[in-house]
Order: sequence, then C-alpha cells, then structure tokens
Amino acid sequence: MQFRQQALAKLQSAEELDLPVRFARPQGWLVLCVTVVVVAAASVWAVTGSVASTVGASAVLTHGEGSYILQSPVAGQVTAVVAQEGERLPADSPVLRVRTADGDSVVRTVAAGRITALAATIGQIIQTGANVAAVEKVAHASDPLYATVYVPAENAATIPANAAVDLTVSSVPTQTYGVLRGHVKAVDRSAESAQQIAAFLGDSQLGEQFTKKGRPVAVLVKLDKSARTKSGYKWSSADGPPFALTSMTMASASIRLADQRPLDWLLP
Repeated sequence: MQFRQQALAKLQSAEELDLPVRFARPQGWLVLCVTVVVVAAASVWAVTGSVASTVGASAVLTHGEGSYILQSPVAGQVTAVVAQEGERLPADSPVLRVRTADGDSVVRTVAAGRITALAATIGQIIQTGANVAAVEKVAHASDPLYATVYVPAENAATIPANAAVDLTVSSVPTQTYGVLRGHVKAVDRSAESAQQIAAFLGDSQLGEQFTKKGRPVAVLVKLDKSARTKSGYKWSSADGPPFALTSMTMASASIRLADQRPLDWLLP
C-alpha cells in the first residue's frame, strides 16, 4: 500500500512536467515505412497480378478419329492371316480367313485404317465376336497426329480453349530434344469409362490404365506444326528429334490453366 501511494504521488508531482516528450527512434520509423510499402505492394499485386498454374495428366499420340477393335463375325479356325501389323488398308480389306462349318469366310476391315495389333494366329479357334485386330482409323500417311490427354474430371472445367500444352514423349529424350508443343482443341463434356477409352484407342489395357484413379475427361490437343523439324511438329528445342513420330506413343502432358489473380484465392 505504501508503494502505491508513492507512485501516485510521483505522478501528481509537477516537477517532471518540463521533461521533453520522447518520440520514436529513426530505426523505428524506417521499419514502419518498409512495412507500409510491402503491404501496399502486396495489395496491388493481389488485385492486378496473375499466377499461372498447370495440370498434368497422361496422354497418348493418336490420329483424331481414334481406333476400333475388329471382331470376327463368324466362329471357326483361322487358316490365314492376310494383313500385317503396321499395314494401312482401305475399308472392306481382308484381314483373316476363317474356316467355318459352312465353308471359308473372310474377316474384313470395317473402315480404312492402319493395323496396330493382330490378336489372331493361324490355327487358332475363334468364336463369334472375338477380338482379332485393332485398327487405327487413318486413311492417308499425311493425316496429322493429335495428343489425347486424359485429365482428372475435377480439373477439366478449368482448362481454357486453346490452352498451351507441353508434351513429354516417352520415345524422345527430353534433355536432348525438349518437349512437344501443342494447344487444346477440344475438351469432352463428360468423363469416360474404361470401355469407352478402350474402344477409342483399340486397347483394353490402356482403358484400364487411364481409369485407375477414376473416370477421366478426354482433352484433344492439336500439335503445333513446324516445317523445320524432321517430325513436322514444333519442339522446345530448335530441331526436335531426328525421326518421325508414330501413333499410339505414350506421353505425359502439362496443360496451362487460365491465369488467376491472387485475390481470387482469398474470395469465396
């Protein structure tokens, strides 16, 4: 109690009223000014600045119309395999000859294309509806390649039209030749099942591979062309690889999404 009375008496004393007021030191003013400048700059950047983001996904090089699985319309024993893998055939071309109970029959292509896989061999017994070949629907050697990217469904809606795409091609050393350039041509409206992907690519294993983490959305990417490269397409390096690209080559894609303002992340 005694100490409290002494403190009150000291405050009421007029002896120290003439002491100068102590202002902030120059170092304190400097820290305050820097803080104000930083906060102001961050506020301007949050409103006027932009941040780029990307989404990565698996991809495969294809021709735009995809492939189909050729099935045998008859049951019997394969007596001849007429077509060869890699061969380009017109529509209604013979692929297999099958001996049936009613005589010999020929399995023919449904549409013009290139044989990418043959599942039947001479002497094999096949049933009606058996898968005998995978045919990529391409009529001419000059038909351009596209990349089909299977993007997680939750990211598909954020992909803008004509978005830039970088493709790391499995058969091309990235450190030497860089990445393949392209732009988004179309984004599907709905997610695809393993069966739908298999039907388009003509490969059931790829259908299962692309749906391991859920049903994805297919994004069609048009490859940028270049007359200066051997492949005919644009690369991040000047020349690209010294060989042509082939369809059904696996790749990984990085798609650039629409730029966002930092302020958008804070707003609901």
